[in-house]
Amino acid sequence: MMIGIDLGGMSAKAACLKEGKLTERVRVETSSAATAEETASALAALSREAARAAGISYDEAEAIGIGSPGVIDSAEGTVIEWSNFGWKNVPIGRLVAAKTGKKVFVTNDANAAALGEAKYGAGAKYRDSILLTLGTGVGGGIILGGKLFEGYRSAGAEIGHMVIRLGGELCTCGRRGCFERYASASGLIHMTEESMARHPESLLHQYKKDDGHAGGKTAFLAAQEGDEAAKEVVASYIAALGEGIANLVNILRPQAILLGGGVSNEGERLLRPLREYVRPRMYVSDAYAPLDILCATLGNDAGLYGAAEYAASRL
Repeated sequence: MMIGIDLGGMSAKAACLKEGKLTERVRVETSSAATAEETASALAALSREAARAAGISYDEAEAIGIGSPGVIDSAEGTVIEWSNFGWKNVPIGRLVAAKTGKKVFVTNDANAAALGEAKYGAGAKYRDSILLTLGTGVGGGIILGGKLFEGYRSAGAEIGHMVIRLGGELCTCGRRGCFERYASASGLIHMTEESMARHPESLLHQYKKDDGHAGGKTAFLAAQEGDEAAKEVVASYIAALGEGIANLVNILRPQAILLGGGVSNEGERLLRPLREYVRPRMYVSDAYAPLDILCATLGNDAGLYGAAEYAASRL
């Protein structure tokens, strides 16, 4: 019996993982105004509430896993840096352990989501998979041989920050041409709004949001109507996403690429052309080492599954 906690900037969720299934989810608000000690106390109380919601004794929980944003030293359970909370070298694992009497293990939240999908979601039938989350940025994690790959001192697998366009647009990390600058939902929206400015006659304008800005669905909806400007945006986005995926495949050769985040809701409208783009760019043929590209299935629960599974893997 493990307890998984998905720590976020506005809330933290928790649930017990029992016989491969999550029990009732519970939640608590979080805030950057709280101290690390206060946050640890809230997470400790949340873990107890998760056990109560599951109808089990807290003593039955063997360990707690936490998926946290930021750069994580998972060996020590320390958040090295989390800019949203201003945390630097916060030993959140040790703080929660002291308040619960449980063993506590901490990993990056994207890594937790990848592990959750690999063990209980769309990646369950593969030993090697990569999760890409297409949201504000491009996050994700790498599973090799059924195990989470974190890199030296847990600092690896920053998938969104490989460069796919030398000298390209400036990324928040300070480099230019990063994968997430083009393949994230934010990148898609940026491309869409640029096209809207160039093409006032485009159907893109009919699918903008109420605030007048493009959304992640705008280009795909207009492209379905045959709008040429929209089709160009979608093609450019798929090319950017495809280039990053091809790089990952040629380096790591996973059995599957799993896509999560808002853009993945496009389903086959995204997947079909993406597969067509990636396959001829794989160094070793798909006939010899088949690659599946599919959508993740656990949604917002992936991090909870993964955090609990991470604790189990570390016992």
